[in-house]
Amino acid sequence: MKTYFAPLEGLTDSVYRRLHHKYFPGADRYYTPFFSPTVHRSLTPKEARELPVASSLPVTVVPQILTKNAEDFLWFAGEAASLGYTEVNLNLGCPSGTVVSKGKGSGMLQSPDTLDAFFENILKNAPVSISVKTRLGVSNPAEFPRLLEIFNRYPISELTLHPRVRTQFYKGEPDMEAFRFCYENSVAPVCYNGNLFTKSEMDNISTQFPNCSALMLGRGLIADPGLVSGGTKRETLTAFTEELLKTYIDVFGSERNAMFRLKENWFYLLNKFENSEKLGKRLRKTTDMDEFRSITREILETLPMRDNILPNL
Repeated sequence: MKTYFAPLEGLTDSVYRRLHHKYFPGADRYYTPFFSPTVHRSLTPKEARELPVASSLPVTVVPQILTKNAEDFLWFAGEAASLGYTEVNLNLGCPSGTVVSKGKGSGMLQSPDTLDAFFENILKNAPVSISVKTRLGVSNPAEFPRLLEIFNRYPISELTLHPRVRTQFYKGEPDMEAFRFCYENSVAPVCYNGNLFTKSEMDNISTQFPNCSALMLGRGLIADPGLVSGGTKRETLTAFTEELLKTYIDVFGSERNAMFRLKENWFYLLNKFENSEKLGKRLRKTTDMDEFRSITREILETLPMRDNILPNL
């Protein structure tokens, strides 16, 4: 069964994806944090950096799109195709309030008829294959059968389901009964996403749903970068975080900005270490690069590493 690295805004950018693959190879593909195309029909310099020519990448990368406008979607799909990408992923799962209020992400799930018309347009005209990442609905899992009926009418290349509704965000347990319904009734291959933090949890899903096309990991793989590559070794994690910091300093031209970007990663990585509360508190508070380096070095050199991260992310 394949493993995918889910997109996390502000975390899994092109720098992170490249270095994660360098130090912890094992994920079969990486999904980009979403691009949100506009009527201006151009990529910003930052977006262009995040979408290099596909053949220049050492691993398969799938661009994710967040939009409710079919013409914007098709424009971006065309840009991706021109750069050599063969698939784009439609984000129907983002639960953010600002996204949903604009009718995007999981906000698109509240109007099945509108979603149906959107699919009718993009699936007929897209120059690349289209996969979909979705939730069960907005507020009730009972919404999902109607949504799956729509998905099944179109040639979606793969359906990734995070079996929660939008109002849950990432709280509560995934609805495995609803996921089984999708697994048994989807025309498209089904990928599972949600609360995968340990190898045993991955094995459990693989055993229950042996014909799943893939498992998609997000927060668990940020916190335990070697989860799908044989384990997170201390020396490898040290080299990984050091090169991340150096590269972000070069990219941002600012030690301060690089430090704050790495703090986002450390929010998750701290779960890999025992007794990290005191150093973690200092790490969150510091605004000094020398102190940041000193604290992260102390964490990496002195704290015991857990075999499995804590499922409280």
